[in-house]
Amino acid sequence: MTDKLNQIGLDKKVSSDLSDKLNELLANYQIFYMNARGFHWNIKGEKFFELHAKFEELYNDSLIKIDEVAERILTLGFTPLHNYADYSALSKIKAAKNVSNGKEAVQAILNGYEVLLPLERELLEMAGDSNDEGTNALMSDYIREQEKLIWMYSAYLNQ
Repeated sequence: MTDKLNQIGLDKKVSSDLSDKLNELLANYQIFYMNARGFHWNIKGEKFFELHAKFEELYNDSLIKIDEVAERILTLGFTPLHNYADYSALSKIKAAKNVSNGKEAVQAILNGYEVLLPLERELLEMAGDSNDEGTNALMSDYIREQEKLIWMYSAYLNQ
């Protein structure tokens, strides 16, 4: 292995760039997770039971993705961000506060996907260009899953 390659055989500079972008995704997922958790706790109204369960699914899924993204950063040889100040500074998704209206919460979820999906597509392209199949597979799975969720949440809002 040359000095230009990391321990999994990928270019160190390219892996550094991928890790930076993965940390950006991680920061956004952390805020997305906290928003979904808050919606789960605070939702009210006639769709309470349906949305309470949906938001629980979302935050549980986000927690898995957070772990996968952080472990991918480690696999590439770098350190995942791991404090709220970094997440808050880097995330384009903003923390929601005191949201209990179902439609407002679902719209916030869709707004979050408007940030996550382009980041994942950018990472997919970066990973493809650098022969990083691990990151590529992760992003491909996330994109496919989230495109369907966007359709479903948009249908809920009659969009």
